[in-house]
Amino acid sequence: MSSLLHITNGDVFTERLKKLNLDGDVITWREMLCEGKTLPNVGTESFWKARFEFLHKNYKVSKSWFIEKTLKEYRSLCNHKQQDHIVLWFEYDLFCQVNMLAVISWLLTHRKYAQISLVCSGKEDNSDKLYSLNELTDDQLLSLYKNKKILSQDDTEYADYVWQLYCSNNPIRLENLTDFNDYQFDYLGDAVKSHLKRFPSINNGLNEMENTILQLAIDKKPKSKTEYMDILLKNQGNLGFSNTQYDRALTRLKPLITSLNPVRLSKKGKEILDGQTSYYSCIQDNDVYLGGALKYNFLYNTSTNRILKL
Repeated sequence: MSSLLHITNGDVFTERLKKLNLDGDVITWREMLCEGKTLPNVGTESFWKARFEFLHKNYKVSKSWFIEKTLKEYRSLCNHKQQDHIVLWFEYDLFCQVNMLAVISWLLTHRKYAQISLVCSGKEDNSDKLYSLNELTDDQLLSLYKNKKILSQDDTEYADYVWQLYCSNNPIRLENLTDFNDYQFDYLGDAVKSHLKRFPSINNGLNEMENTILQLAIDKKPKSKTEYMDILLKNQGNLGFSNTQYDRALTRLKPLITSLNPVRLSKKGKEILDGQTSYYSCIQDNDVYLGGALKYNFLYNTSTNRILKL
């Protein structure tokens, strides 16, 4: 009889999955590898050291919390050596897709013998809406599980290849990938496009997310930070971010936003948004990584959708 292991995208969904009473153990992948520096060798000491340094510096994550939440769960994954069928539960967004790539890369190295299946939520009906796993009913989840995709060796090797490119110091190689449709990852191509748009635009030095943050302040005129946050989360496309990431972005954009209750842009913020001047004069921290690449070493040309190296 084959034994099963489920790897999920977060704690909330893990609790939900346990209630579905499927066979097998459940492990939660507690990371957000879409932010901060990533190293290609998932799970090595240097990998976790780089992750802790980023989370500690930017999110004030303590060592004890990191060990308790992330490393303990990772060690539990390492100790699950018997299962020969591993089911990954992830979603369509950038946040989940990057984590998914890292997990597959790790499995390819450490669980060569296992069959890997993917349950990925996204387009679940005829509307344009994309659904997270937690938005689905139990019946929908069980149906997705029944129709899970069994990944071939080509699929897993491709995921590992995309992960290596994500962790490289030059996003141009990632940009040149065009064969996403040849593999069983329906949402990976769009996630990679969203990732590339996180490099600063040629127009004003802000990336797509940062420009949207400023534009929504003007368009929606939020009366409070709470209302603003709600608007930002609803208009983020397929990033899959939470309050945590947006809080950090707002801190980063402080020189451009004079008030959050109500939300007001500074003169400089308006000028940058209009493309009259550039954000480059406001950058305090040049040591910002997106995967393996330094954010401010590249520019995104919005008219050609191409990345340029500075």
